Amino acid sequence: MSSQSKTTKPVQAQAAPQATKLDALIALLRRPEGASMPAMIIATGWQPHSIRGAMAGALRKKGHAAASEKVEGGRVWRIAAKDVV
Repeated sequence: MSSQSKTTKPVQAQAAPQATKLDALIALLRRPEGASMPAMIIATGWQPHSIRGAMAGALRKKGHAAASEKVEGGRVWRIAAKDVV
């Protein structure tokens, strides 16, 4: 019986973390003018219910509080500042 040596793949350096869709959503919401639902849909490719879920869940877990207000022509969401717990 001949034993075969296992070949290992070389270890590659970790690339810089890619910006996620959640990061894109946070960047939109931090703008002074905030973000409308259509803008968030275009930026993330998510459905409206997914965006609302991310704002209610993932953003809050990261310490953000999104607030909305009615403006002429629709609704706008914003993050005022990151809350430190």
